[in-house]
Amino acid sequence: MSLAFLVFLLAWVTGMIGTFVPALPATLIIFAGTVAATFINGFQVWPDLPFLLTFAVITFLISMIDNVASAWGARRYGGSPQAGWGALLGGLAGIFLPFGLILGPLAGALAAELFVVRKPLGAAVRAAWGTLIGLLTGIAAKLVLHLLIGIYELWRLWDPAKSIFG
Repeated sequence: MSLAFLVFLLAWVTGMIGTFVPALPATLIIFAGTVAATFINGFQVWPDLPFLLTFAVITFLISMIDNVASAWGARRYGGSPQAGWGALLGGLAGIFLPFGLILGPLAGALAAELFVVRKPLGAAVRAAWGTLIGLLTGIAAKLVLHLLIGIYELWRLWDPAKSIFG
């Protein structure tokens, strides 16, 4: 294993864990690991620059998945923009609670619908459920994309001839 491989592997594992923690920019961590590994490996304008630019665009698009998925879920089930904000705040607060990453967004969206938008209980529960469905869909999509990117990058960096272990 080369140093570039190990640096990316560490960033990738951190990013994979960060996929489930709303406060960590998981995709950005994985991208930073890719950039660092590319420079450690000896940056070359071709093919590294087009690869990094393409990966920068993919990173931006993956980062938008959470927002789009939560908004889609909230809208599909009759939620307001406030439900999305409530889900985000509930997710951040949920980091510190058991099952908080699932229950936090649900409780936050429900509280926003009930107390800010003043929806009836049935409509608020439906909107909160939609926000949660969207959030979980976004997390699943990001997990798959992070996994695919990591496998590709590890494959790209694998070079037994550059092993730091002998």
